[in-house]
Amino acid sequence: MVSIAGSKKLKRQMAPLFWGISRKDKRFVVTVKPGGHKKNISIPTAIFVRDTLKLVNTLREAKSVIYGGKIKVDGTVRKSIHHGLGLMDVVEMEGVSDVYRLVPKDLTVLKPIKINESEKTKKLLKVTRKVTIKDKKTQLGFHDGRTIISDVKVNVGDTCAVQIPETKILDVIKLEKGTQVIVTSGVNVGRMGKVVEIKEGTFVLPKRALVDIGQRQIEIPTDLIMAVGMDKPVIQIQ
Repeated sequence: MVSIAGSKKLKRQMAPLFWGISRKDKRFVVTVKPGGHKKNISIPTAIFVRDTLKLVNTLREAKSVIYGGKIKVDGTVRKSIHHGLGLMDVVEMEGVSDVYRLVPKDLTVLKPIKINESEKTKKLLKVTRKVTIKDKKTQLGFHDGRTIISDVKVNVGDTCAVQIPETKILDVIKLEKGTQVIVTSGVNVGRMGKVVEIKEGTFVLPKRALVDIGQRQIEIPTDLIMAVGMDKPVIQIQ
């Protein structure tokens, strides 16, 4: 029979650098299966436990932890070694006191940071889609694949601070002049700054933001940034 889920392994040399794996080891490594986050900007659960956090030494040990239901992502138990962990995901493990959030940091696409226990029920979700459905209701789509029906006034590109795992919207951070943003991709990934100006897109150019990152200003497509607060981030991301 033909597999409909794609390959379950990836050549080690082709794996993203931010996975933090050794290049001179076995030929193949666990890969990400289709899910909420894009494959090229997510980390398989098994790799995260074994290579990123180094909590176990072998894939066999990682499987034991994951299949045993000891890993929670955004408050939900995940039992797949191929589940992709992505931007702003909150990860906690049974028997480990530390709680982690994956954020862009130090010019790295994804890096785990330790967060306070009180922060593990909060997450930032960037609005990537907004459509009108049956009965003129509004459905919002977020960067991690979630969708909800909500009457909250929000635009594509804005960020919602939500309570997890319920995905209850607590606050809306508008992508506008004066907003604090973090760069989520590109050569400036992980840098934070303040929006100086929003430039509407044209037939040729995408919608862009002029961002002051301290020593200089950069013009960057809004697809590559996420609003995190006004004067400071509304949750712990550093």
